[in-house]
Amino acid sequence: MPDLIKKYFPYLTELQQQQFDALYDLYKEWNAHINVISRKDIENLYLHHVLHSLAIAKFIRFVPHSNVLDVGTGGGFPGIPLAIFFPDVHFLLLDSIGKKIKVAGEISAAIGLQNVEFAHSRIEDEKRVFDFVVSRAVMSLPDLVKNTRKNISPQHKNTIPNGIICLKGGNLTLEIKPFADKAKVTPLSLYFEEPFFETKQLVYVPIIN
Repeated sequence: MPDLIKKYFPYLTELQQQQFDALYDLYKEWNAHINVISRKDIENLYLHHVLHSLAIAKFIRFVPHSNVLDVGTGGGFPGIPLAIFFPDVHFLLLDSIGKKIKVAGEISAAIGLQNVEFAHSRIEDEKRVFDFVVSRAVMSLPDLVKNTRKNISPQHKNTIPNGIICLKGGNLTLEIKPFADKAKVTPLSLYFEEPFFETKQLVYVPIIN
């Protein structure tokens, strides 16, 4: 397993370690055919994509049998790293671009994930409900809240209320403004010491339906 993942998550099972280990070769191979990660960024897969996704696992430990929707998953981020980390949680990875969801599905199958399904769809058309919606910089926070509020279950079972957890970069002042009274913003530098995370943040917005 990559040292970078082991550094922050030392207590993984052997299967989880093998699954994380396998990601680099799989993404490198698929990315040569279908560009889901910037070609020059593939060498930074574990830092920029896998560990970044796992910031959500630092923020919350989903209880078993939670349901999580990954909106705009692209090639499978943050959904695939989270599905490895939380094998008892069910994930739906959704993206409107078919070839990207194909890559995510193929990689998920190759590492034997049993807790993931995929939807080639727009979020506006997804009707199912989930405990949490996660995303990685797929749209502005107001748009994300507007489009996914309907997908948040009113039944709460985790340590925090159901809602939206997204990974963002840059200045979030304007995006956060409509939710300033309830949004929680966590700098990822609190979790990870690498310089890449100095401008990265996690935003949690509880949704009470």
